[in-house]
Amino acid sequence: MMLGQPTLRRLAMRSLLGAALVTLAFVGPFPAMARGTATEQPDNGLPVASSLEGNYLAGRFAGSIADYRASADYFASALLDAPDDTFLLERALSLYIAAGELTEVRAFAERLRDLDADSPIAAMTIGIDDFESGRWDEAIASFQHARSGPLLTLAVEVLSAWAEQGAGRTDEALARLGKLDGEKWYLFFRHYHAGLIASVAGRGEVAAEEFKAALAIDDGPVSVIDAATRAFARNGDFETAKATIDKALASAPGHPLLKDVAAIVNAKRRPAPRARNVNEGAAEILSGLGSAVVREDANDFGVIFLQLALALDPGDDMSRITLAENFERLSRPADAIAILDKVPAHSPLRRNADIMIAFDYNAMDQVDEARATLKRVIRKNPKDKEALNGLGNILRTRKMFAEAADIYTRTLKAIGDKPQAEDWQVFYNRGIAYERTDRWPEAEADFKKALELRPDQPLVLNYLGYSWIDKGMNLEEGMRLIEKAVSLAPSDGYIVDSLGWAHYKLGDYDLAVEELERAVSLMPSDPTINDHLGDAYWQVGRRLEARFQWNHAKASKPEPEDLAKIEAKIEHGLIEDHVGKAAEVVEPKPDRATP
Repeated sequence: MMLGQPTLRRLAMRSLLGAALVTLAFVGPFPAMARGTATEQPDNGLPVASSLEGNYLAGRFAGSIADYRASADYFASALLDAPDDTFLLERALSLYIAAGELTEVRAFAERLRDLDADSPIAAMTIGIDDFESGRWDEAIASFQHARSGPLLTLAVEVLSAWAEQGAGRTDEALARLGKLDGEKWYLFFRHYHAGLIASVAGRGEVAAEEFKAALAIDDGPVSVIDAATRAFARNGDFETAKATIDKALASAPGHPLLKDVAAIVNAKRRPAPRARNVNEGAAEILSGLGSAVVREDANDFGVIFLQLALALDPGDDMSRITLAENFERLSRPADAIAILDKVPAHSPLRRNADIMIAFDYNAMDQVDEARATLKRVIRKNPKDKEALNGLGNILRTRKMFAEAADIYTRTLKAIGDKPQAEDWQVFYNRGIAYERTDRWPEAEADFKKALELRPDQPLVLNYLGYSWIDKGMNLEEGMRLIEKAVSLAPSDGYIVDSLGWAHYKLGDYDLAVEELERAVSLMPSDPTINDHLGDAYWQVGRRLEARFQWNHAKASKPEPEDLAKIEAKIEHGLIEDHVGKAAEVVEPKPDRATP
């Protein structure tokens, strides 16, 4: 479930997330449970540990890099030396769930419950297992021990209501939700899940009214829009269904789930309910809370809820997408790909998964795989603007400029004759590709078109303005564009560097030093900016400082073609004429030795 801002993120997350994390002790990563006694040491390049302290520290380290499975295995191994340590048990249990290793977690949860009857993670794990097995009353009893703080209280009460429905007690399920009281935002979940339960129970009119009440509180979440539209259509109220989905598509025109249900409604067919059974319905609360948490703050609590949602509903592809996004934020693209690969080919989200996979391959420097993945998406739909633009961006960042320009041209053909304001970036990126392949007239036209679509875009103002100055044309207008870009993005070190370097190219070396010093303060490790400042220092006679900056530029890993030029300046110095064009290099005088 995708939660709207008012529902959870703004109303609840800041006040509740910290309390929930403390309650559950989900502070570090946690993956697969011990196989009876202990697990084998992970074979993943991480250290091998053979003591309680070593396993604990290795588990902490694996957790810090979000290697949930390895971290859990370490904590499980530490339990060999401290089998009754509740902290280690809770860590291992939580981490195994976070890794999606759920086969044997109940044994860990029962051990933890025996030592701590009020452990929320133990109670939640056992309750979910009972729920999956149809032990409805046992699940409800277990969930009550997981009540702790507003977030978990909401989760267990909704899960308990779904267990009541699983036992065939619809009236009791709706009554339980009706008593849900506490935070103001509880009301949204009360109505939303009452609607889902009524749909599963075949009470269509009740479901429609509950969904209307949920939409009145927050009409942003895709989940409630999807569920409500389906309920209206199932009741034969296609007019309300169409109005609901059309309004949503106006603000999110490309959402695959909304497009799917819109097609059903427009054909006046009766769709399946969003939650077809109690497992899918119960998974909604876990998925919704988990998605909100991981998007607010990268931590294991949200990941655990998402994995539990998938345990209840293996077809919950939105949870898979959110999990993959979380791994991408944690710089673990291989883990993201492993999750995305489980999105089935028939899923409306498979195309989104493939685009994400392509960028994950690119993050791992597997450019051929990234390109091949996106080309498969494009073959299915040659006018897929997002896939085309993504491929162009990958090629451009890999300096395959000619091929990137061709792909951007295809993207613009897919966009059509009436580009919108958000399409400025395609023109801008194609302009860069043209400029880098010496096709300046075409590049200039694209930059101007990008500014026509987005007149105050600092990146375009900066690129066009600097290019003019670099080419010795439109100097006054070029400087005006750069200055405007800096006023719009004063903390962007690259744009401030452009202003400084433009002053340098025009021979205004004192102004160049002033702006380039500011650029270096914003981006102290950028090799190009440090190189530029070194040149400016040299021109105003600050030769020792110039060599210092050049050495700093050299140490900051410049591009190979720039490294040789920097080394030559360190060795010989630099003399330039008044328009910033290199005239010659000279041997340093004895008092100007390289530092």
